[in-house]
Amino acid sequence: MLPPIELFKERFGNARFVLAPMAGITDTVFRLLMRKMGSQIVISELLSAEGLVRGGERTRQMLRFDERERPVGIQIFGSSIETMNQAAKIVQEEGADFVDINFGCPVKKVVCDGSGSAWLKNPNKMGELLTTLKSNLRIPLTIKVRTGWDETSRNVKEVVKVAADCGVSWVAIHGRTRAQGYSGLADWELIREVAISSSIPIIGNGDIITSTQAKKRIDDGYSHGVMIGRGALKNPWIFQEILGSSSVDYNFTDLISEHFDLAIEKKDRDRAFLSLKKFMGWYASGFPYSSAFRGKIFQTHDVDELKKLAIEFFSSCNFQKPVDDGQPFLMGGHG
Repeated sequence: MLPPIELFKERFGNARFVLAPMAGITDTVFRLLMRKMGSQIVISELLSAEGLVRGGERTRQMLRFDERERPVGIQIFGSSIETMNQAAKIVQEEGADFVDINFGCPVKKVVCDGSGSAWLKNPNKMGELLTTLKSNLRIPLTIKVRTGWDETSRNVKEVVKVAADCGVSWVAIHGRTRAQGYSGLADWELIREVAISSSIPIIGNGDIITSTQAKKRIDDGYSHGVMIGRGALKNPWIFQEILGSSSVDYNFTDLISEHFDLAIEKKDRDRAFLSLKKFMGWYASGFPYSSAFRGKIFQTHDVDELKKLAIEFFSSCNFQKPVDDGQPFLMGGHG
């Protein structure tokens, strides 16, 4: 077993299990919910450095977080060293615990701009960016990468060395290349090779849907920490299960009520409604008659009616633990 992540040990203790940044998902509401349910570190969805620097209202809204989320990181992406540096300083001024750089997003509109996983093609330029950021930040800097651009250039070992030499605090590795997108299986053997030889902590990411899978990756020495994304949507209690909580209560009525209250508190009712519809559909994955339920909720136009339908559906499931039905689930949306 590799050592845990000690970056926030003094304030929050050692960490192993991190909520993965996911576009359109890990907003302040879901981060806060998962932090309360056992995630040891949370990270925002990717934010445009250009949008932050230009002062775009939507990007600024995405930058906000709740004090109860700590330790919380803000993830940014971009192609310009100067703009990324300015954006990182904005994140620092906002009071985040760390800045996370997205070097993993495979989406075409992101990489075409030279952002996301496009940086993997030029580790030297990546080093220039990281050196610049470290010289201007007082808070920790972390990065999220893929194993490489494609199968012929799986250069994650080189990338991790560059990151370590530049003073990066940890590297999260999604075990696929950019060319793979979300197809195939994450290469955990490569993640383990990198973690064993790395001088800084490595957080493994990819295909972790159950608490058993997450714990096994740590117990078998694959990485210092595990990043969980889709698994937390399929089973919101996954972090409690991992940490061995003796009081896991698979009560969706309580979970839904808290999620609705937080969403309405943090957003206006219209924005909360659109977000909540998506989450209710994701939560239903793996339950009987989930397709019919999703059909109903996407026809409703009222937040109170949505809550009523959700509570009725999950109450009919008798609060059973969500099951892993082996079906592909939300294959996309993050690095």
